[in-house]
Amino acid sequence: QVQLAESGGGLVQAGGSLRLSCAASGGTLSSYYMHWFRQAPGKEREFVAAISWGGSRTYYSDSVKGRFTISRDNAKNTVALQMSNLKPEDTAVYLCAARVTGTYSTWKGAMDYWGKGTLVTVSS
Repeated sequence: QVQLAESGGGLVQAGGSLRLSCAASGGTLSSYYMHWFRQAPGKEREFVAAISWGGSRTYYSDSVKGRFTISRDNAKNTVALQMSNLKPEDTAVYLCAARVTGTYSTWKGAMDYWGKGTLVTVSS
């Protein structure tokens, strides 16, 4: 059973940056397409970014494209999300997710493993 644990959330001013990390235990992340989702209060969980097994392909939602960068270090069993030029509307709990079979998906129902999330708050 793979367990995912996010870290790096916090309070930041608009225009600032944060780097989130997702560490895995009980499994090897290199076998999975890795994703970041986020969920703001009162809203649906939404896709943010995904990265292929080796890291050569990345995918982003339109709302974060050009501001966020997903990366992975399979040797360390970690995935990161570098967030820049943050906006108040980026405020949410950010969750790491792994998909065991297939490629990336923007659908939360396609994920097999989830972390508990880390809160990012962007003040205006």
